[in-house]
Order: sequence, then structure tokens, then C-alpha cells
Amino acid sequence: MITANDIKTKGVACFEQALINQPETVITVRGKERYVVMTVQQYHYLREMELEAALMETKQDVLQGRVTKSTVDEHIAEMFDR
Repeated sequence: MITANDIKTKGVACFEQALINQPETVITVRGKERYVVMTVQQYHYLREMELEAALMETKQDVLQGRVTKSTVDEHIAEMFDR
């Protein structure tokens, strides 16, 4: 964990030190967890997993018939007619 005071006194160096042995770390402000800092590699990995999950969910929707086919105009009209 990194405190807000660590950031003030050590700058970016405290991030580098905290991320040597782990892909992410928490920043605390006044003793409460407020932010997460991670390596770019970890960010890309999490983003890829998020996209994979969305793709799997979409494929399940198609398989279960939870889709409709319409034009863009029809879709917009449906959205605003609610």
C-alpha cells in the first residue's frame, strides 16, 4: 500500500517500488483505500479479460435467442419510444 503522503514525498518512485513484486497496489488517503495503481501490463490484461467476458456474454445472448434484428433507425425509434 502507498499512502498519499508517500506520493507527496517520494513521487513516482514509490509506485515503482510498490509494483516490483505485484501487478497492482492500493493508495490510501487518511487511512482509507481510495485508488489502485497498476502496471500497464496488468491494465492491458484486465481490459482483455473484460472484453473476453463481454464477447462470451454476447455469444450466449445469440445462442439463447436474446437478440433482435433491426435497422439503426428502428433501434433509435425503439429507444426513444420507451
